[in-house]
Amino acid sequence: MRYFFHIGYHGTQYSGWQKHKGVVTVQLVLENALAKLFKRPLPIVGCGRTDAHVHASQFFFHADIEQDWDADLFFFRLNKILPDDIALFDIIPMQGLPHARFDAVQRAYDYYMHTYKDPFLSGFSSLYHEERLDLEAMKKAAALLPLYNDYRAFCKMPDRIDNTICTVTSATLFTDKSGDRLRFHISANRFLSKMIRIIMGRLLDIGRGNISVDEFEHYLSNRQTPDIIIPAYPQGLYLSKVTYPYLDLAPRSAFSALLQNNGDAAWQPL
Repeated sequence: MRYFFHIGYHGTQYSGWQKHKGVVTVQLVLENALAKLFKRPLPIVGCGRTDAHVHASQFFFHADIEQDWDADLFFFRLNKILPDDIALFDIIPMQGLPHARFDAVQRAYDYYMHTYKDPFLSGFSSLYHEERLDLEAMKKAAALLPLYNDYRAFCKMPDRIDNTICTVTSATLFTDKSGDRLRFHISANRFLSKMIRIIMGRLLDIGRGNISVDEFEHYLSNRQTPDIIIPAYPQGLYLSKVTYPYLDLAPRSAFSALLQNNGDAAWQPL
């Protein structure tokens, strides 16, 4: 029978989700833990491939389990042996053979950044020492994203993939009252490798006055890949929501909510 596992993880210590030889990844840690409990290898398939040091406040993977097992007891045993930066929230039995990756119809990401040194945000939000960012220009550029569906301009190596078409359904920039903390939210049916971090890097370029909103749209409309692409830092990026036609769960992790609502610093849409 196929099961979906609903998890969250803090990605700072990992070289992304997907297994790679010689590095520690989230998938590797989970498969090692599952093998320890089931006494045999248990392959898993994730809903996406987050980059190194990127987080997920909601993530799903599926596994096929034919042997008898106590899911409730297993839930507690797996959480006990997993490291503190990976948490299991739910185990969901599924009908048929749904696919954690290919069946997802929408994914949402949030990117957090702050402009002052704060030890309590380190590792959870990206630090950029910026003064007087042009937030209005950044907002105008973000609002352009759902108007286009070819994101070749925001792909590091577009010629290595079949297509660069993504249906972006929302893209919004938020700030706290002081303007010292920013949150960029974007949702789409799919994302290209490093696409969100590249977009965030371009938004920061606009905020600094290095490029204009018109130049940003020129890259979009002409599908022109810039000569130099510098993605934003990874530690501010969270996969925050994954939606299926048959499964739409609220994220269980509370930390992204804490980042979004901090008393007097509650986020305001720009």
